[in-house]
Amino acid sequence: MLIVISPAKTLDFEKVNETLPMTEPQFLIEAKELVHELKGFDSLSLERIMKISPKLSTLNYKRFQTWSDSLDSARQCIIAFKGDVYRGMDVGSYTIEDFFYANDNLRILSGLYGVLKPFDGINLYRLEMGTKLSFDGYKNLYNYWGNKLLKNIAQDVRKGESKMLVNLASYEYFKAIENIKELDDIKVITPIFKEYRNGEYKIISIMAKRARGLMTSFIIKNKIKSIEYLRKFNDEGYEYNEELSNGNELVFTREENYSYK
Repeated sequence: MLIVISPAKTLDFEKVNETLPMTEPQFLIEAKELVHELKGFDSLSLERIMKISPKLSTLNYKRFQTWSDSLDSARQCIIAFKGDVYRGMDVGSYTIEDFFYANDNLRILSGLYGVLKPFDGINLYRLEMGTKLSFDGYKNLYNYWGNKLLKNIAQDVRKGESKMLVNLASYEYFKAIENIKELDDIKVITPIFKEYRNGEYKIISIMAKRARGLMTSFIIKNKIKSIEYLRKFNDEGYEYNEELSNGNELVFTREENYSYK
């Protein structure tokens, strides 16, 4: 069973984990090509294509100008990424065994790096998959990556016994590999998380992001290998809702009165 998740916009490079190995990203050549193009953008142009504030565009202009493909200043991505999904994952609670299991069974989709394994070293960057970066005939990043990411993920899924992909990525990132659903030999499972609000179950973005992180760690820590055990997920008040689930979409719901301990 392979899991895919999205990266985070927020990065923390203060912490250094010297007990874990650091590996080179598989699509480093492509990342270097993208950075080469992005170095030609001034901060105002980055603000426009990335749809970010002037402060963030200035920060990311500096990042692209000084970006390096060296692992000397890099951090393992599973440690560096922060945000709601990663707070839900709580990698600070991982054992060494958990980390190595994650490296084998978790992939992070990235606008800059394509596909990342947890131990892959990244340098400071921000480049969302939905960014409309056009150059050399490419219309955007989806067009740039083409089928490379799909083929890479499919290859890793096929190495497992279950031939199953658990999609815990956002739509923006999963769109880069969504045609994997058309492959007959791979089963794609998408967990969906809903909160009970005003008499109905709704997807609340910030809650769903955290829940995707919780589910990711549930799979990793329990070495889940089947849909049957995926349905047993019940962290932080979520329960499998058979009535709302449909086909390969597993819906987990939580009641309105749930409170964090």
